[in-house]
Amino acid sequence: MTARRRICVVTGGRADYGLLQWVMHDIRAAGDLELQLIATGSHLEASFGMTADQIEADGFHIDARVPLGLESDGPLDTVRAMARCLTGVSEALETLQPDIMLVLGDRYEIFAAAQAALIHRVPIAHIAGGDTTEGAFDESIRHALTQMAHIHLTTHETSARRVRQMGAAPDRVHVVGSPGLDQLRRRPLLDRAALEAALGAPLGPRNILVTFHPVTLTADRGQGEFEALLAALDALPADVVKWVTRPNADPGHRAIETALDVWAGDRPDVRVFASLGQLRYLSLMAQVDAVVGNSSSGLYEAPSFGAPTVDIGDRQKGRLAAASVIRCPAEAPAIAAAVLEAFALDCTDVVNLYGDGFSAGRIVRILRDAPPRETLLAKAFHEVGQ
Repeated sequence: MTARRRICVVTGGRADYGLLQWVMHDIRAAGDLELQLIATGSHLEASFGMTADQIEADGFHIDARVPLGLESDGPLDTVRAMARCLTGVSEALETLQPDIMLVLGDRYEIFAAAQAALIHRVPIAHIAGGDTTEGAFDESIRHALTQMAHIHLTTHETSARRVRQMGAAPDRVHVVGSPGLDQLRRRPLLDRAALEAALGAPLGPRNILVTFHPVTLTADRGQGEFEALLAALDALPADVVKWVTRPNADPGHRAIETALDVWAGDRPDVRVFASLGQLRYLSLMAQVDAVVGNSSSGLYEAPSFGAPTVDIGDRQKGRLAAASVIRCPAEAPAIAAAVLEAFALDCTDVVNLYGDGFSAGRIVRILRDAPPRETLLAKAFHEVGQ
């Protein structure tokens, strides 16, 4: 009997787990593949909702936990966290001996995990290479992961072209779409009443879903942009309820969280969550009148709900955007005006540019049909035009 190919998925937080969940499900269900799972990053931090518990509640076994110690968020703290991730994932690989490591995106802990795989001679399959986000150091990390990877699973043809331009052989570059859209097709969402019960609070006459992450290429890590966002939210009509998820673990998140807590206070029109989890988050996205902030979910998932997005500043600059996305500078008057514009925007016929919700099956087929390890590891730079 042929041994099952071991696919080791590394997830570092709520965002990439939400995109990977159905891929993980389909790997586990495949008779010729074996799912291995490493959880690291904010998954293991109480201040970020200890989302490793949600992974297990969803029925997945975590083979290795790699805590990073994210109590502080300065550059030195982040580099130390990357070092812990590099060492911890390396130790896990010694035990798990995977055939392929599957990673997504552009996070610093995912970069460290991929470095470990490279040294352990484990081929890397990378989801979402070729996407662009010019306002964060994620851009450089994503492109570095592309250079390290052996299988490229891109979200659309423009990204695939960029990956080929970076020297990847065309037969290793696949357009699969965003696997996050599989959630929308395969997981029933909560209706309004069930959602309100799950949130522990009623929806308002008008609602917005707000997520703002650090802007890592600016000197203040996006603190000034976040202050402008808060001022804009204060200027909105009184009937707008703000549903806010806390920022990710990028450098600068502590200052944003502190400002958020001071601003939110006891305000009856503000609800703050460390993590909503995928079911509540997507169910809420389906109900709100606008998605506001600088999270990629406003570009990836929101168009599928016909929900307008107000994308603030440069964090997502360069990322492909549907007609439902309103880009605006990180200035309070511009943000407030963009939110009001979003309320009036008809997104009924908007087309999501990131796929059709069948990405997980495509990814599993590619992993199943991939060449053997030694063939994958023998990677040459492919000159464009040859």
